[in-house]
Amino acid sequence: MFENRTVVITGASRGIGFGVAGGFVREGADVHIIADDEGVFDAARQLGAKAHRADITEPQAIEEALGAISRIDVLVNNAGYERMTPLVSESDRVEDTFRRVIEINIIGTGIVTRRAIARMRPGSAIVNTASIWGRVAEAQFDAYVASKHAIIGLTKTWAKELGPLGIRVNAVCPGWVRTEASMRSLTLMAAARETDEDGLLKEIVAGQALDGLMEPQDMREAYLFLASDRAANITGQSLGVDRGEVPW
Repeated sequence: MFENRTVVITGASRGIGFGVAGGFVREGADVHIIADDEGVFDAARQLGAKAHRADITEPQAIEEALGAISRIDVLVNNAGYERMTPLVSESDRVEDTFRRVIEINIIGTGIVTRRAIARMRPGSAIVNTASIWGRVAEAQFDAYVASKHAIIGLTKTWAKELGPLGIRVNAVCPGWVRTEASMRSLTLMAAARETDEDGLLKEIVAGQALDGLMEPQDMREAYLFLASDRAANITGQSLGVDRGEVPW
């Protein structure tokens, strides 16, 4: 389905990004993954993809990462930073964390997209990773929740702006997926509520219409669909993939 197409995915050294990258490789795409950690090179070897190490908040680093790519058919903005930032806290570190979450999730996404669209043609697609927390909220995660609301806003705005260029922009809003980031958040939430992690996870899963916790590879089909020609008439939309946790 993606033969002779070039796909760039940020934050793909692990988690959802890695799972989604595997789907594009399986469909014949030339996949480039970008992440700001040494694991990106091993991930690329496992996937059969090309690796670029770069901090998405650094314009020059992104320019260099994309420099050898003459054409981008699909951009997946998946890189993100998920941390707890309690408003009622005596630690000044919370403000630094808040700033970093916004810098990566919003500003970094914008930096990558601005540089990628110069390499995109009519028929190309952008898929942003938002979250169900871009539609609802969770106490003590204000920076992350705000950033994912912003991703949905950027998706709508970019769809309007890039539509005349023939570029579609959509977002996927994952629910609870078994990733390093979400399991870290589960641990922090359990501690804040003075409960055990297993009990909290059972409570979360019980709130879904479908039982079970999703794995990263379960997210593939949503991204593949929105990036494909089958979604040629879909832009500016946010697709919830959450086993029915949040009414859309």
